[in-house]
Amino acid sequence: MERRIYGVETEFGLIHSAPQGRPLGADETARRLFAPVLAWGRASNVFLPNGGRLYLDVGSHPEYATAEAATLHDVVAQDAAGERIVDDLRAQLQESLDAEGVGGTVHLFKNNADSAGNSFGSHENYMIARRTEFSRLVQHLLPLLVTRQILVGAGRVHPDGPPPFGSLALGDGRPGYSFSQRADHVWEGSSSATTRSRPMINTRDEPHADAERYRRLHVITGDSSMSQTTTALKIGITDAVLRMIEAGQILPDRTLADPAAALRQVSHDLTGLAPLELAAGGYRSAVELQREYLEEVTRFVQRHGAHHDRLDWVVGLWDRGLRAVEEQDSSLVDRELDWAIKKKLLDSYASAHGMDWSHPRMAQLDLAYHDTSARHGLFHMLERRGAVETFVAPQDVERAVVEGPPTRARMRGRFVAAAHDAGVSTTVDWVHLKLNGEHQQSTVMCKDPFATTQPDVEELIAEITSGRA
Repeated sequence: MERRIYGVETEFGLIHSAPQGRPLGADETARRLFAPVLAWGRASNVFLPNGGRLYLDVGSHPEYATAEAATLHDVVAQDAAGERIVDDLRAQLQESLDAEGVGGTVHLFKNNADSAGNSFGSHENYMIARRTEFSRLVQHLLPLLVTRQILVGAGRVHPDGPPPFGSLALGDGRPGYSFSQRADHVWEGSSSATTRSRPMINTRDEPHADAERYRRLHVITGDSSMSQTTTALKIGITDAVLRMIEAGQILPDRTLADPAAALRQVSHDLTGLAPLELAAGGYRSAVELQREYLEEVTRFVQRHGAHHDRLDWVVGLWDRGLRAVEEQDSSLVDRELDWAIKKKLLDSYASAHGMDWSHPRMAQLDLAYHDTSARHGLFHMLERRGAVETFVAPQDVERAVVEGPPTRARMRGRFVAAAHDAGVSTTVDWVHLKLNGEHQQSTVMCKDPFATTQPDVEELIAEITSGRA
């Protein structure tokens, strides 16, 4: 596919801490967080004027799904906008609690694990052609997903050492640091489950588009990224390899003997050199596998050309990230890749205070890196200081908060905004738009995710804005 639709779903951690009082429970905190959403949309599961979806998920935590984006720039902007939207709800709740004299602090975390062993997901969505053989795609994609964490993992402190996984011994058992937060919570390569077994690829066939032409690839093994450049690289790498697979490029069989065990092994090996057993025999390290994918993508682009204007950037950071691991020099990417940005910050603090990874303060700083608030979040502190790179301009994020990208999402967002302003009841999902009421016309389907306008949708919006709805 020369064009592709991308999307990111982020589950946020939420907690109210009150050292001097009684903190709100998880259910009450989530309920109060979503009070403005309920007042605005009369539900806790709504589509927004920017085309994205915001809802309260199982487990009392907020989840935001970006609008459909057709460029790397737009999906990064939409992801950053989602964080801002949910953090604004946190700020509103904090103001309410302060006004009531409740005290304490509401924290929202864009991360993937907490101290109680719970895991929050970060899911990527890629539109693929229906004609692509899905089993072949999974076969070639899984080794990429297992090993790309040495580039795009969020980084995590393990004060008690790596957790066990069956008979697999991870590291040397001592407190340490890993590439990924999510890796320790994924149990198999691919399946239709999402929570019971947590596969890397969810195989449920929900295209949210014309099912005869498209299928949706649902990747649920990645980490949430604070860094825009990490988000861009994560999606850019995966998209580039997908393009080769869809084009029928002949690729070597890199099937791993045990993908879930390899995922953990790679996460806890900061050298990137641990041998991973292949199903057909032999071994490859994470660095070797990533180098092979990078070289194949580079040759493919030389033959067929770049399919978007940021591909050179993706390939360049991909190469530099691998060199950072190969040379054990994280300074090569400690302004762009989350695991390296965070590690630099923690290493500096540990050195200044004579701490090691086992000190409780290190785990606290790890968590604070993912705090979305400007006041408490360490990543955003670095951002204000100009210590990290960005991928999109601040004004692009501001626009993405209120406006959908130039895809089907923009139509949906305009419909949602018009209906809200007019006080008209609607039913909306990714494909359908409907005005509720016994005299309203039937549901309009929007099967083309690339379409920015559609006559029957324009008629619906006109009906709303004219007062006829």
